[in-house]
Amino acid sequence: MNDDRLARYAKLIVEVGANVQPGQYVLVTADIAHAPVVRAIAERAYLAGAGRVDVDYADRHVRRSALLHAPAESLTTAPAWELARLHECEDVGAALIRLTGNPDPHLFDGIDPARIAAAPLEFVSESRRIVLGGKVSWTICAAPNAGWAEQVFGEPDEERLWEAVGVAMRFDSPDVVAAWRAHRLELKARAEALDALDLDAVHYVGEGTDLTVGLLAGCRWSSGSMTTEAGVEFMPNLPTEEVFTSPDRRRADGTMTLTRPLVMPRAGVLVEGLRVEFAGGRIVDVHASRGEDAVKAELGSDEGARSLGEVSLVDGASKVRAAGVIFHDTLYDENAGCHVAWGQGFPMTIEGGTGMAADELFERGINRSSVHTDVVIGGPGVSVEGQTRDGRTVPIIKDDTWVLATA
Repeated sequence: MNDDRLARYAKLIVEVGANVQPGQYVLVTADIAHAPVVRAIAERAYLAGAGRVDVDYADRHVRRSALLHAPAESLTTAPAWELARLHECEDVGAALIRLTGNPDPHLFDGIDPARIAAAPLEFVSESRRIVLGGKVSWTICAAPNAGWAEQVFGEPDEERLWEAVGVAMRFDSPDVVAAWRAHRLELKARAEALDALDLDAVHYVGEGTDLTVGLLAGCRWSSGSMTTEAGVEFMPNLPTEEVFTSPDRRRADGTMTLTRPLVMPRAGVLVEGLRVEFAGGRIVDVHASRGEDAVKAELGSDEGARSLGEVSLVDGASKVRAAGVIFHDTLYDENAGCHVAWGQGFPMTIEGGTGMAADELFERGINRSSVHTDVVIGGPGVSVEGQTRDGRTVPIIKDDTWVLATA
């Protein structure tokens, strides 16, 4: 393990991702295979002045045993202490760090997709409310490991995976923290240019894709950077190359075809050749050459799973794309091209949204669901137009290149 690289990575996660503040409580959620990265994060968080760092380790083999043998109701409930800890994190304004990077990609193969898709809905709902509510800072980042590397390259070459991650994470910059702060400003400029258009819809066009998604009046585009009520700016996803917003859940029509494989977030199931049809804001038909059953199981998990909660814009300048690999991890692959997500929407994309109740948000058009699954539909040959409320059509991305002027 390259200790200097690990230290630089941890510094980026702590100072830019979660932006840990002096005295702050930090909770890291990770798989046991992620321990080397977790330890580096804990060291860096304490150097940044954290008051306390706790780690919640998971083991996917234990999860597999539950999926195979536990009663169904245990898969859809969470113990009271888990909810209590979530609420305490909200009360104290914690920094939450979650690591991805599946060390056992095929561990759930052959298990009933409906059981894999099952989730403790109250816990999921409260977790999303808290992370989007403005009181905590949070970030999701990846921990390279041999199992993940084997899925990407067909061999457990962890060093090669670190090299690809390094490209996506701008490790070639002498000061990686400064590089990400500059990138954050570039994304903000794109978001501001989109806000100024007051768009009514976005239209994605490419091979196998012709999808129009309606937007809510006054919706705001986010640049991958958020700020807590206490004024702490953080980046929820590292890496990020996107600007995004939540659409009107009732307005999506057309078809989309994935340009990158999808790994289902809960199931770990690989989905390829996915084509989805929308009508009246709902997914009405799904076909895939691989993993179709897993997609259908998730779309049937609750009422909101068949509607969109996010639309995003990413062009060919993406550093994730420059890495030249399919990461088989949504955190990375969603940032290789334009993507949309079915499931939960983002309250902060409408004025006053973080203070609204779930029912009010739903009535306003922000989708709600226990799932949020990003699927990539952008890349070479893909263009995106904006449709303004006064009837104009504005090019945003043309053949994978950002063309909308920014300040």
